Formats: sequence, structure tokens, C-alpha cells
Amino acid sequence: MKVLVTGVKGQLGYDVVLRLNELGIECKGVDIDDFDLTDEKAVEENICAYSPDAVVHCAAFTAVDRAEDDRELCYRVNVLGTKNVVLACKKIDAKLIYISTDYVFDGEGENYFKPEDKKAPQGYYGETKSLGEDEVLRYIQKYFIVRISWVFGINGNNFVKTMIRLGKERAELNVVSDQIGSPTYTFDLARLLCDMVQSEKYGIYHATNEGICSWADFAKEIMKQANLDCKINYILSSEYPQKAKRPLNSRMSKEALDSNGFDRLPSWQDALERYVLQLKEANLL
Repeated sequence: MKVLVTGVKGQLGYDVVLRLNELGIECKGVDIDDFDLTDEKAVEENICAYSPDAVVHCAAFTAVDRAEDDRELCYRVNVLGTKNVVLACKKIDAKLIYISTDYVFDGEGENYFKPEDKKAPQGYYGETKSLGEDEVLRYIQKYFIVRISWVFGINGNNFVKTMIRLGKERAELNVVSDQIGSPTYTFDLARLLCDMVQSEKYGIYHATNEGICSWADFAKEIMKQANLDCKINYILSSEYPQKAKRPLNSRMSKEALDSNGFDRLPSWQDALERYVLQLKEANLL
């Protein structure tokens, strides 16, 4: 088997390539330096030249607030770029794993969103990721759409690294407490994606670490695990206005994983504990 991974310089793409190498699966990680996703010809030429059995499409425009201003680039990367990857996969009959997000839903209520629930993105980033899903569904059958949330990994910036940095500088921090969801450790997610890519259990999945929390709960646990004496003050989203609306409810059902025989990811607390250890070993804490 041969796998191409886009967005190798990002948190998830980096860990997917590491896992594929660990499994002895031939793979190639690519990023913007290799070819531009928005260039249809370049995407087709590069993917077809490598001729993988599967593509794990991790690359995306993920700056949620900037997406509201830089709509053209966000659309070109997340929609047109995805379409280009999809069409290349179709041409060589390759499987595709498309990484999506909790932002495709309206973020209301307290129920766990199911894969088949109606999409209603509230911001432009979520809208483009939803449209990217539509491109996948429109052209190919051999797909996995995997929605994730609150991502953290060793390669790149994330909430955990930010909280640790601020926790070292300040005695207390204000963090929103009314946005509920599940963190996702790319180390764990990469293992699941590599199991998926070797299967033919196509469909739409939700994959995050187990358990739910608020961002404030998450921050409090980060301070505890990192042994930082920083008080977390619980505030409402209305007290911390941002350009793009954040979902208050990011709970997502994992039933599709269960019904297709995939293991759920470990608890987010367990994932965080291992991540903090990873940061220490890399002298990043």
C-alpha cells in the first residue's frame, strides 16, 4: 500500500506520516512547498505521478477568525483545493480521507451531533469545510470524512502550548466556560486514520478523544498536568468576543466508529497527560 498525506507540516499530517512509517506503509508527506492545492493541474500531476492507493487530506485553511476576512483564499484552499484532490483521487481510483470539523454544525443545544445530522455552519471557515465535504460526496465513493475538534499535537501551535506559555507568564487567565466539546490528540487520531485507510469501511465519522469539557476545564487540567500555578477564571463567550462565532456545542457522536469496528480514542485527560510528557521529552515545556 502507498499513501500520500497533504499538510505534512501541520499537526495532524506530521503525526499521520510518523504513524505510517511506524507501520511500514510506504508514504509521502507533501505541503505547499511541493505543490499548491489551488492549482488543479499541479495537484493532478503530483498525485497521479506518485499514484498512491490512498490520500489523507489534512491540509486546510484553519485560521477561523482570518477566514471571515480572507474569504477568497479560504474558499480556494478548503473548497477548490479539496475538489482538486478529490478529482485526482477519482482519476487513479484512490481512497480519500478528508479531515473535517465540528464547525459544520450550528453548535446549538446539548445533544451529540451525529454524522447524518443537518449541517448549518455559523462561520465562513465552517462553511468552506462543509462545502469541501460536498465535493467529496459529489465525485467519489471510496471516502472517509472524519470530523474532529480542538486539535493538539507536537508539531505546530495549539491551545495547550498557548496555555502553558501564558501559564508561565501570568498568575491567572480568563477562559471561556460555555463552549463544550472534546479535545483531539493528533498522536491518537493518526492511529485511527491509519487503521481506516487500510480498510474499506467508507463513510462519515466523528473522531475525538473521549469525554467532554469546556475550554476552561481543559485549561485547568493543562495547568495541573504541567504543574503550573495559574488560576483559571471561568468566563462566558460573550465576555471574550471574537470575529468568528464559536460553537457552544461541539459534542459529536462516535457511534459510526463503534458500528464499523474502530476503537474509540482514549480519554482527553489521558491524551493530555501523554502529550505533556511528549512536550517535556522534546524540551518544549
